[in-house]
Amino acid sequence: MANKKEKTTPREDVARRLKIAQGHLGKIIEMVEEGVYCIDIMQQTLAVRSAIKKAEEILMVNHLNHCVVNALKNNGKDKAIKELVEVFQKRA
Repeated sequence: MANKKEKTTPREDVARRLKIAQGHLGKIIEMVEEGVYCIDIMQQTLAVRSAIKKAEEILMVNHLNHCVVNALKNNGKDKAIKELVEVFQKRA
């Protein structure tokens, strides 16, 4: 019987993805210092960016589902909207 994957929390999933990105980044730095072929380095940087992007997506979904919902219930709508706008402006 196959082992089922344990359900992780969004926080655990984000931390795992960022640790993967951190490990990749260390290897990329070594590749640069060793003079590895540029395209090979760029492929690895894309993997890091992808891991970070997915972590950001998980964070945003979790934020919307929990923090923003709570803010809307507790008269924090303006602050929640302002924070989201600022984050989206920085991503662009």
